[in-house]
Amino acid sequence: MAMADQPAGKSFRLSMLLYDTRYRSMTIQVIMLALFAYGAYWLLDNMYANLAAANKDPNFGFLTQPAGYDINQRLIEYTSQSTHARAWLVGLLNTLLVAVVGCIIATFVGVAVGVLRLSKNWIVAKLMTIYIEIFRNVPVLLWIVFINAILSETWPQPKDFKGDEATASMSLWDSVIVSNRGIFTPEPIFLAGSNVLLITFILSIIGVFIFGRWSKMKQEATGQILPNFWIKLGILVLPVLVMFFIMGQPIELAYPGFEGRGAIGPDGEVITKGIFRIDADSGIHIRRSLIALTLALALYTAAFIAEAVRAGIMAIDKGQSEAAGALGLRQKRVMSLVVLPQAMRVIIPPLISQFLNLTKNSSLAVAVGYMDVTGTLGGITLNQTGRALECILLLMITYLTISLSISMVMNVYNNSVKLKER
Repeated sequence: MAMADQPAGKSFRLSMLLYDTRYRSMTIQVIMLALFAYGAYWLLDNMYANLAAANKDPNFGFLTQPAGYDINQRLIEYTSQSTHARAWLVGLLNTLLVAVVGCIIATFVGVAVGVLRLSKNWIVAKLMTIYIEIFRNVPVLLWIVFINAILSETWPQPKDFKGDEATASMSLWDSVIVSNRGIFTPEPIFLAGSNVLLITFILSIIGVFIFGRWSKMKQEATGQILPNFWIKLGILVLPVLVMFFIMGQPIELAYPGFEGRGAIGPDGEVITKGIFRIDADSGIHIRRSLIALTLALALYTAAFIAEAVRAGIMAIDKGQSEAAGALGLRQKRVMSLVVLPQAMRVIIPPLISQFLNLTKNSSLAVAVGYMDVTGTLGGITLNQTGRALECILLLMITYLTISLSISMVMNVYNNSVKLKER
């Protein structure tokens, strides 16, 4: 049926772009898009002209030049002779390390605190409330500096491990050193056959996900609840252990130790010369700055996640819990099988925002000397090269990419838990 705005058989006229309701909105959108594109072009052209007048043409060639500075915490090989691009990558990996570990810790702590705040135990509920209010109302920068200071003052110094009258000792059967310089753990050394072990580990992880999916489908179909935790742990650990011994133990551990005065040599003799210190080349060094930054960001963000979890749980009608209890389910099962799965639809959107905030707040790492991407690309590299525009632009693109990636992953999960019509 022809519309009133255009009689049947009438040809198209340009005036319809403004007066015909079928085309008007599209016309306005095209005009606004053209104006926006022109404005962006004008700004970029003006910026480029001003930079050219100041002999500062945009140039990213500095990324191939030697960086000339060291990075104390790194996940890949890096020296002062590496390029600025390599330094950017090292800083990016350091940022991702804080973001991933911090989000995991914050999620577990936040969910636990949010659930416990609704506990019928008055003391537990009030303690969780105090935790939330304290962390939410103090700036995260202060928490980073405060926790770093606590670790620096309370953890033993390297000299405290010295001699027969040492006031500190190594932990976990003399395999881990906890000092105010950080935590030193054994470093794995991969020998022949370790690739097979790695493939087995990857297949075990895939097996865990497959079993989790199958057990969920079985539970939905039959109502049978399997001991998922222990079965998943067995799928993850047992194949790796069996293959570890079959391949002749292809992974060895290099344990951390000490060097200098008062240290124990390889043959059991006491070293009496030099400065007593932790051997920087032995074991994996997790620096105090990384621990303080990650812990502060995780505990701070967990306080906000806890409130989101509490709101999500309270949004579920009490009749759901009462009905589950009437079926004979224990309180723990009611929470894990009935309440939390429904509450996740309310929790996920603010949870995404908190993950993004934690990732962006990691740029405060400079306060404790941790070299993240802001400290490398937006700090030393910027100061050495003088390429402020290029460095800040790359830094913005880096954080934008990380944030969009987190949002995409969480939105996929959010779509998987949303209500499905049948």
